[in-house]
Amino acid sequence: MTEQTRPDTARAVAVHPPMAMLAELTHRCALSCPYCSNPLEMTRRDTELSAAAWADVFAQAAEIGVLQVHLSGGEPASRRDLEEIVASAHAVDLYTNLITSGIGLTEKRLDALEAAGLEHVQLSLQGVDAAMADHIGGYRGGFERKMAVAGWIGARGIPLTLNAVMHKLNLDRLPETIELALAMGARRLEVATVQFHGWAARNRAALMPTRAQAREASRIVREARARLRGTLVIDYVTADHHADYPKPCMGGWASTGLNVLPDGRVMPCHAAHTIPGLAFERAPARHLGEIWRDGPAFNAFRGFDWMQEPCRSCDRKGIDFGGCRCQAMAIAGDPAATDPVCVKSPLHARLVAEAEADAAQTGASLVYRTNPA
Repeated sequence: MTEQTRPDTARAVAVHPPMAMLAELTHRCALSCPYCSNPLEMTRRDTELSAAAWADVFAQAAEIGVLQVHLSGGEPASRRDLEEIVASAHAVDLYTNLITSGIGLTEKRLDALEAAGLEHVQLSLQGVDAAMADHIGGYRGGFERKMAVAGWIGARGIPLTLNAVMHKLNLDRLPETIELALAMGARRLEVATVQFHGWAARNRAALMPTRAQAREASRIVREARARLRGTLVIDYVTADHHADYPKPCMGGWASTGLNVLPDGRVMPCHAAHTIPGLAFERAPARHLGEIWRDGPAFNAFRGFDWMQEPCRSCDRKGIDFGGCRCQAMAIAGDPAATDPVCVKSPLHARLVAEAEADAAQTGASLVYRTNPA
């Protein structure tokens, strides 16, 4: 790790309580999505935290100020004790959001989860019809199950967010995606363009959108936000390889939320494991509050002292916080480098050229994700 990224450089930075926690309950999943954001080396079932251990983690999270917990995976419904896990989060007044593909949910199970305290469901969407959705998810019948699950959620009055992962193969159908979200009764739609970390990096040629697609998607989102204000909230994760400036990743490193992996490792973001040299402590063995405040991985990129030029003297550093550290690592080979998405990065031209080359490819085969036992 470079001098700029030593943990002690951020010790003077004010550390505010995290608002949210992503609890990755398992890496097991029926789908095989080619853009899967889970680590390349996924956690096996026999090393997953027990329901009792998760209850301890949730209690610690509530104690340090976390307000909401996102129960994710993999597919969290793969856990037979999911209802017990939801109940333990609800018991300490955490707002509970289930992030699911819908596979593994039934009407009876939704009733049990709602009784346990489930307050929100975020349903993933791989396409607006069975042909596209099942092709991307690698699971035949997945689209039909999602439609059924969405109906069950609506019938119970549980708030629904639709998470639509967009890429070269489906971005042209964004208007249909928005209309489907309305038809499903969703209150929020996340238009999430694929981020090319981990497994997704193996599918750049198949999934990288073109610059024209990215621009048109931005226009469609702007128009839909104005038209549907008060009816549907639209969050938008842009195609940053075609942007001039990076996104404010996570609102700044270790500033608003944390991730807990199935085996208890605690990370500042879902891709932090791709940065060599970061050590991740485990909950509940060490208290979440101590990890959040004092963990070396959490303090590695807090504040501004770790920054190199041009970030260190840039007037945008309080807006985008230097961009994504994981992307800097993947492309520049240095997690403290300027995110190459930024036009001020010496690697920006290379990033654009590679993205354009990937986007121009047609007919590339998908490399599907394999799942742990």
